[in-house]
Amino acid sequence: MSGAREQQAAAGGPETRVPAAGTLTPPDAVFARVRSQTAFEETVDQLGTAIKLGLLPPGSRLPAERDLCARLGIARSTLRQALTALGQSGHVFATRGRHGGTFVSDPLPPADPPSPAMLAQWRDTCDRRLAVEIGVAVLAAERADPADLDALDDVATTLEDALEDFVAYRQADVRLHVGLAEATRSPLLVREMTEVQGAMTDLISYIAHPPEILASSNAQHRRLLAAVREGEEIRAAQVMAEHLKGTEYVLAGLLPGG
Repeated sequence: MSGAREQQAAAGGPETRVPAAGTLTPPDAVFARVRSQTAFEETVDQLGTAIKLGLLPPGSRLPAERDLCARLGIARSTLRQALTALGQSGHVFATRGRHGGTFVSDPLPPADPPSPAMLAQWRDTCDRRLAVEIGVAVLAAERADPADLDALDDVATTLEDALEDFVAYRQADVRLHVGLAEATRSPLLVREMTEVQGAMTDLISYIAHPPEILASSNAQHRRLLAAVREGEEIRAAQVMAEHLKGTEYVLAGLLPGG
């Protein structure tokens, strides 16, 4: 990483800021173990997606290399290659010294404009999300415990307080949906949920986010959590389907070429 950034960080510049108190803790899926055959590529994808979703927020410090290697199941050389790639793309930077480490860039690099392929396949992305999230809603209603739902209620409150700050809203929105997947006790579903949320983040970054739409989404979140808490699997699936279809309608109306 550049010496200028290291000097700025050492001087206490903005590059070294840490997340504010109350920042949501990244779910375990952020550091899920990767396959050895494609370890480098999967590590770049996994960490890059977590950064894009805000599960690793701007300014936050990544875990130490030894811890990351153990959690991802990779060699230190593989991790360093992946971090180098993320650094070259502007997503992370490293600092040295007593308070050094690898940090998520703040601000993050600007997103590329939507590709023709993305615009042509956005309904397929929504279909995949529908399949994953309805299954998650059903299993969460069956398996979630009160502690899971208390934590998700707190996230729902964060969403209700973030109508004027879409970056914060989207981070909490992802955390709520991934948290539901965690409540199923299925690591595979947590990973699937993280992937579909990444794909949806790519899509919705190209449309406007009026507070009225976000408020409607929040009401659906509350109804969904109530159905899950009461163990009503069918109602949870119905509310989730309504919630996802609402997003699909907004995309159809606002996405360029939708």
